[in-house]
Amino acid sequence: MSQDRVAEPSGKDLRELFGVVRRRKGLMLATGAVILGVSLSLAYLLPSVYRSTATILIEEQEIPPDLVRSAITSYADQRIETIKQQVMSRSSLWKIIEQYGLYRSMRKRSVTEDVLERFVKDIQIEVINAKVVDKRSQTPTQVTIAFTLAYDGETPELAQKVANELTSLFLGENLKTRERHAQETTAFLRQEADNLARHIGELERKIATVKQRAGGALPELTQLNMQLMNQADRELIEVDREIRSLEERKTYLGGELATIKPHTPIIAASGERILDAGERLKALRAQYASSASYLSPEHPDIIKMKQEIEALEKDSGTTASLDDVAKRLIGERARLATLLERYGNDHPDVIRSRQVIGSLEQELRAAADQHPKAVTVRPENPAYINIQAQLRSTTATLEALRASRAAIKRRAEGYTKRLETTPQIEPEYLDLTRDRESSSQKYHEIRSRLMEAQVSEGLEVQRKGERFSLIDPPDLPERPQRPNRFLIVLLGVIVAIAGGLGCGALAENMDQTVKSAEHLARIVRALPLAVIPYMPSEAEVARLGRRRARLRWAGVGMVLLAVILGHFLWYPVDVVWYAALRKLGLG
Repeated sequence: MSQDRVAEPSGKDLRELFGVVRRRKGLMLATGAVILGVSLSLAYLLPSVYRSTATILIEEQEIPPDLVRSAITSYADQRIETIKQQVMSRSSLWKIIEQYGLYRSMRKRSVTEDVLERFVKDIQIEVINAKVVDKRSQTPTQVTIAFTLAYDGETPELAQKVANELTSLFLGENLKTRERHAQETTAFLRQEADNLARHIGELERKIATVKQRAGGALPELTQLNMQLMNQADRELIEVDREIRSLEERKTYLGGELATIKPHTPIIAASGERILDAGERLKALRAQYASSASYLSPEHPDIIKMKQEIEALEKDSGTTASLDDVAKRLIGERARLATLLERYGNDHPDVIRSRQVIGSLEQELRAAADQHPKAVTVRPENPAYINIQAQLRSTTATLEALRASRAAIKRRAEGYTKRLETTPQIEPEYLDLTRDRESSSQKYHEIRSRLMEAQVSEGLEVQRKGERFSLIDPPDLPERPQRPNRFLIVLLGVIVAIAGGLGCGALAENMDQTVKSAEHLARIVRALPLAVIPYMPSEAEVARLGRRRARLRWAGVGMVLLAVILGHFLWYPVDVVWYAALRKLGLG
């Protein structure tokens, strides 16, 4: 070996790398085989999981929202999350587990909570959003237009059945939730309207009681009461003025009446007394009474006077009355007094006058027995009668005015009392009226909302509102969703190669023996004088041949294993073969 120092090489060349691979190929192959075996075992032993997916579209309500407003105001993703919590409750999920016999082995060794948690993990819900332009604000926004519902099952048929069951629960729960929400909204508004109606009724009764107690002394009637009170005062002043005027007239008429005799006859310009039909009838009756005292009934004068009396009574339509008889009696007595002054008691005229008076008294008594009433003498003077009538009219008017004055005064006192009572009633009355007005306004608002809620309830009951529509029912999966066996094998091959190379490199670095002349030169920092090659024995050569044969068969086995795995895990070999023939034009 030369003593000259040599420069240290900068790195290993390809021969050294191949030398490392040659020396450590057993370890590398063993490590790679173990890793590849583990990955193949995982790819083969992991159970297949099949996913069945349904797509549910969220359709808008058929009737425009401007015409009929729905009572459901939450967003679609919120309702989806709410329905998810309702459907995926403990009782609902456990019922599905028992119905389809899910997770039998896990149910034997795990508690119920773990089984339900596994079931929830196997259910996937994803919303589908789209960008749209808001009609109101004209700004782009994202809305949920659909969502997918998937279930990962052990077999394709089981995954499809469970996905169908979950889809039915989602669709049914959505309908029930919307109907229940609309009905609860309607019931709540109806109850509020009834409560407000009862409250308004109570307020009306209280207001009616206050009005009845107030007797017209209400605050809104204050102006009217003041006007009525002023009007009553003006009427009272006017009535007082009229009463004074009538009292003066009554006094004047009373004085005039006292100066006129009631029985003064009316004398014409010629000096004769003017008699009308009634007075002629009275005079004729008086003459008849005078003549009947000394003439027989068959006397021509008596008969003539009877005929004239009957004719006058027929024309005037009057008959003899107590007043007439009394007046004739008074007149005859006055005549008797005159005759007694002029003649003596034995004079024939005096005797005849006394007989007439006796006849009239007898007739008056007979008439009085038939009509037991006070006999009064009516005045005959027209001026007296006229003034007496005016006096009576004035007296009646005066009495009516006094009664009217009393009524007006009572009315004015009532208005004054109302005005005095108003401040006492005003606070309570105003509180009640304000409460009634606000309650009435709230009642009309609630009634309007109730009508809208009833229309919205009909919209939901008739399935015209926003609804979930199944556009893609759960499919029967043809391939498992997981595990991805091809990817597992591919990753296993990569990890096996990397692991084999890593183990070889680690073993090479840990081995301190001299492998080659270059290695020795680097260690001693000098080049060797000569290199004697290794001369293997016949046994070593035979052993090397057997090792190479085993490697060739191992390579063939690996290729066959890869083909078999590809046939079962990726694409069938016959399919690949025929596809290749078609590509080459040999099919």
